[in-house]
Amino acid sequence: MNNKLIETISLKGEVCPMTFVKTKLSLEKISSGERIKVIYDSIEAKTNVPKSLEELNYKIIEISKLEKSNFYIIIEK
Repeated sequence: MNNKLIETISLKGEVCPMTFVKTKLSLEKISSGERIKVIYDSIEAKTNVPKSLEELNYKIIEISKLEKSNFYIIIEK
């Protein structure tokens, strides 16, 4: 595994379930062991996206707050 951050994606303005759908589509484009950073501003995404991804065996590396209601999740495939 190379644990390399491949890209940063902004899903600000998106709401569930599209936050999860678009995150999953982005993860399908990368190789095993690679990571993406996804930025959200949906409070529901903070709970729902990590839970759904973990059920599919993706690894949540970090969840951090940015400014206001923005936060990001780093996910490893």
